[in-house]
Amino acid sequence: MNSVVLENAFLERLVAGLPRTPRQRNGLQESDAELVSLPGGLLLAVTTDALVEELDSGLYRDPYQIGWMTVLVNASDLAAVGAEPLGLLLNQTFPVDPEAGYVERLQAGVADACRAAGLAVLGGDTSFGPRPQMAAVALGLVPGSTVLTRKGCRPGDLLFASGPLGGGAAYALGALGGGAPGPLPRFLPAPRIREGQLVRSYASAAIDTSDGLLAGLDQLVRLNGVGFSLDLDPASMLDDGAAILAQATGVPPWFFLAGPHGEFELLFSVPAPRAERFRAEARLLGWEPLVLGSVIPEPGVRMCLDGSESVILDTLAVRNLGGHCGTDPRRYLEALHRIHESHHRERERSRS
Repeated sequence: MNSVVLENAFLERLVAGLPRTPRQRNGLQESDAELVSLPGGLLLAVTTDALVEELDSGLYRDPYQIGWMTVLVNASDLAAVGAEPLGLLLNQTFPVDPEAGYVERLQAGVADACRAAGLAVLGGDTSFGPRPQMAAVALGLVPGSTVLTRKGCRPGDLLFASGPLGGGAAYALGALGGGAPGPLPRFLPAPRIREGQLVRSYASAAIDTSDGLLAGLDQLVRLNGVGFSLDLDPASMLDDGAAILAQATGVPPWFFLAGPHGEFELLFSVPAPRAERFRAEARLLGWEPLVLGSVIPEPGVRMCLDGSESVILDTLAVRNLGGHCGTDPRRYLEALHRIHESHHRERERSRS
């Protein structure tokens, strides 16, 4: 897995030469939220994310949804390290002359998402500009004795998702004009804070699916030097909206696992001896995580694409599509079809 992921390479270029604190417990790209040691044995979990491309492209248009997602994209990073939420700093750029009700609806989305995630608003910055931009910094606390990062999964671990997948890709297909029929599906993902705190007690590694399942798996492969075998058929992994859209459009179900817009679920591995107890505790929360497959020794992601035998999917090609196709869903779908057909041809050659 030495091939270059465009996003990873750009991040490495950005941080080259920047100072780091010896208190930081995670390396570059090793954790969804940065983990910094505090006196007393606690870790500060801190993350920041912004809605820029999402607003410029028109992916998010409703003010309430924009407010909700400003919080959610940051809360999801806290959930992936199992943090107890501490608070949020908001950085909001408003249009100079907003439509009537815009500010009220946006702030209602912020407030409702903060309540759902257990985040207090600590402060922030407000400005005005030619177009809206929203960002936040989220803070949380983690016991230093139970650190959860993207590193640590081992062969034999079971692979879980916190819920059905594909909803983010289905939403983006409709919102950005990818030919999806019918009304735009509702997209207000739930923050998985409570689930993340339970995951921290059992999991060996975790990442959120902000960029889709396959991007998350590819990152785990690169950081851990292992592979993943997905035992579920892709159609069985999808949420209802994505499954309906796959049937209506004829798009192969695995495309909805390929991002580049994810559904903000948690993706995590649990050592097999701890899995049954973990699932029992999850049921006490009224939560049934989805068992996707297992960790295998050989690096790569093995999955069934179209109802036949499984293949090692070219997840590098999938991850780099965002850099090549931008936010154009038609180009993205065309590129996924080329990957799909390439695997089909390779399978046919191996049979002959």
